[in-house]
Amino acid sequence: MKIYAQFVVVVVVVVVVVVEVVIVVEVVVEELVVVVVVVLVVVVVVVVIVAAAAVVVVVVVVVVVVVVVVVVVVVVVVLGGSSSGAVDKLNV
Repeated sequence: MKIYAQFVVVVVVVVVVVVEVVIVVEVVVEELVVVVVVVLVVVVVVVVIVAAAAVVVVVVVVVVVVVVVVVVVVVVVVLGGSSSGAVDKLNV
């Protein structure tokens, strides 16, 4: 039961991260939302498959995914802010 509890926590964390990233990307660059959603759905599917094998690996995968997502969002905000006026949208 402990493994299942950890698995549920990991899935909840992944879902929260997906929702937050979609919201941020939607504000910054609306065209990227579809691409980000597709990528995150694939990541969630992979995490679920790996979770069946080992919860420890899932935790590592989730940490890596969160780091990658944060880096991508920061890059999109920095690059998109100067050219597309995305920073102005955030200031509203």
